[in-house]
Amino acid sequence: MLNGKQKRYLRALANKERAVFQIGKDGLSYNLYSAVGDYLKANELVKISLLKTYGGDVREAAFDLSSATSSEIVQIIGRVIVLYKKAKEPKIMLP
Repeated sequence: MLNGKQKRYLRALANKERAVFQIGKDGLSYNLYSAVGDYLKANELVKISLLKTYGGDVREAAFDLSSATSSEIVQIIGRVIVLYKKAKEPKIMLP
């Protein structure tokens, strides 16, 4: 579980990045869960954008992605979700 200081640090890192995945009208799928999980294994931090064509709730999508990838929700701002999953050999050193 991340504390406030760690989340703040991760939000600052994610702020500089562009959204890697975009979720549209097709919504969440097994392939998306798999792709996000693989990306998290390699990079630990991922930024996901939900397009206006996505019909579901942003918080539900964040929770579903977090559960499916065993990651933690760092931030939900508007239609952007940031997830973090610590790797076996961490690249990001948390404070």
